[in-house]
Amino acid sequence: MDLIKTGVFIKKLRNEKNLTQEQLAEQFSVSRRTVSRWETGSNMPDLDILIEMADYFDVDLRELLDGERKSEKMDKELEETVLKVADYSNNEKKRITKIVLLYFIVGIIALVVNFVLDFFELPETFWLGFAKGSSIGLAFVAMILGLIYTSGYMTKLIAAKKSLIVRK
Repeated sequence: MDLIKTGVFIKKLRNEKNLTQEQLAEQFSVSRRTVSRWETGSNMPDLDILIEMADYFDVDLRELLDGERKSEKMDKELEETVLKVADYSNNEKKRITKIVLLYFIVGIIALVVNFVLDFFELPETFWLGFAKGSSIGLAFVAMILGLIYTSGYMTKLIAAKKSLIVRK
């Protein structure tokens, strides 16, 4: 897929409807800068936006992806499959975002607890030291897990685990 060719095609479709980048951005709930990135080929719309865009401009999804008009129309079953894949992808993104947010909230709470324990300058006891060390450790672990999730390695780890379970 040629991103620049697709971008030029999106710009052409926008101009055919006499729309500004700002108006197109409003139509798809994105920023004008995002539309500019699409049109220059430096970025591509998400799959669900591509499907909406194909509908909006009355072009085939393949035409949009290829960056040129074709005479054949997209098969309805294929379009439904692509919509299902887009929904699944969006649901997976939302789920991962919630998990990462939870990790970072736990990390922040742990850091706040550690700060409060340090702030009151309580006499050093075993339990106070344990609470301070645990809160720093919990914050560190939460941030590491958040990074693993956002980098995509968690998905790979889960897939590897599932393949090991299937082999047994």
